[in-house]
Amino acid sequence: MNLTKLAKEIIPLDETQRIHDLAARLQAKIIRENSDGLMRRDAHPKMHGLVRAEFTVESGLPPELQVGLFAEPRTYQAWLRFSNQSPGRGPDIERDIRGMAVKLMGVQGDKLLDTQKYGQTQDFILISTNVFVTRDVAQFDDLIKAMTGSLWSKIRFFGLHWRVILNLAKSLKKFANPLQTRYFSTTPYLFGATAAKYSAQPRISRADWIPADPADDYLREAMVTQLRREDALFDFAVQLQTDATSMPIEDPGRAWDESISPWRKVATIRIPRQEFDSEAQRAFGENLSFTPWHCLPAHRPLGGINRARRVVYDLISAFRHERNQVPRREPSGWDIAEHQVGSTEPSAIMRSAVMPGTKK
Repeated sequence: MNLTKLAKEIIPLDETQRIHDLAARLQAKIIRENSDGLMRRDAHPKMHGLVRAEFTVESGLPPELQVGLFAEPRTYQAWLRFSNQSPGRGPDIERDIRGMAVKLMGVQGDKLLDTQKYGQTQDFILISTNVFVTRDVAQFDDLIKAMTGSLWSKIRFFGLHWRVILNLAKSLKKFANPLQTRYFSTTPYLFGATAAKYSAQPRISRADWIPADPADDYLREAMVTQLRREDALFDFAVQLQTDATSMPIEDPGRAWDESISPWRKVATIRIPRQEFDSEAQRAFGENLSFTPWHCLPAHRPLGGINRARRVVYDLISAFRHERNQVPRREPSGWDIAEHQVGSTEPSAIMRSAVMPGTKK
């Protein structure tokens, strides 16, 4: 067991150039895919719902888990955004990777991003698979190049990258309800003397089934139905890196062995019963930005994919907000009125982003 290099990053020489190439490709991709002029996210553009939640850190955690945000028991207000990864925003029955983005509010302490150093938010980015699709930034850059290129470029890329095919095949699934889906960070984060990955495991009291004749937006409908009936709960857990060789930092396409390091609960996410499907709240969710770099230094993102996210997420967010003519703000609580443009009513461009059935 290799304990000498826990949480250690190894940065390839060409990574900076690859990150800038990737950012340029993704920005061009957004422009192509949003010909109506409204700039949406390059990934996870279809939002099932943005919901109010509480994030409660467990009391009595062992010393090795009392790190940063988890140093003491406390409850934070949070926003949770549930989404499909596919840029197509098609029917929910299509196989896809689903996302849960968590934004905690009232988090004290300086943050890593210079532009948000004194911000009071901490984000966690989670998806419905335990592995990232590619090994590193270079491979992800090549994947995006292939996917936005010719048929031959796709055949050539996938013919040389069998593990990417396997990871995609295992990741693209159908789901019954975003509130009854397990989510993972896939990428690692600093955690005390080591690194950790995150996961949110749902507590299911009444399991939903995929409808026989599902509507295009049946995942949002499932959320609406459940949150009218009852609270939704998730156990938030960490998996600590205990071996630098078998649990790599620079390859999020490889899962960490749970028999070597099991998941350990550190917090509870409670989504109280609520009505969330208003036009104003959908507009608010459309314009929220999430990045794993909205965080305390104690939870610094690790690995190449996370280093790329620091550049790409900030660039794409700034680009979207500028082109859509909406301010980029971090929330301080559950009141969304302060984030509306000009009044408590969403602006015309925000309405066009979220009105169900609008043709693009």
